Amino acid sequence: MNRTRALIVSLAVGLAAIAGVVAMSHTLTLGNQAHATTNAQVARRTAQLNRFEASLHKALAQKPPALPPMPAAASTSTPTQSAVSAPVRVAAPPVRVVYHRPPPIVVVKHRAGGEHETEAQGGGADD
Repeated sequence: MNRTRALIVSLAVGLAAIAGVVAMSHTLTLGNQAHATTNAQVARRTAQLNRFEASLHKALAQKPPALPPMPAAASTSTPTQSAVSAPVRVAAPPVRVVYHRPPPIVVVKHRAGGEHETEAQGGGADD
């Protein structure tokens, strides 16, 4: 290789090395910025969770409000009462779930030879 080609190749390798160092330093800078941002986000979220936990402890310490009175059970009613009162809802029977297994998946892999080998290829006759 003559000197001019060697010089051109060495300059190209040098420029590539410089570009690599610049790119690496840029990447490291971005990584440090992302790490600092992540720490700030974690600190902010931790403060939010601490405030929420304090509110939960405060709510737990308070006495819950009284429940409203239960309505009277519906007894046998006259026809005039049933027309005026709200209709009685009947609970629907539970839904029956029937599971059907999917059909099996059969995978067939053809290999060289197999059951179609001849005696010259190594397959013998079944005796």
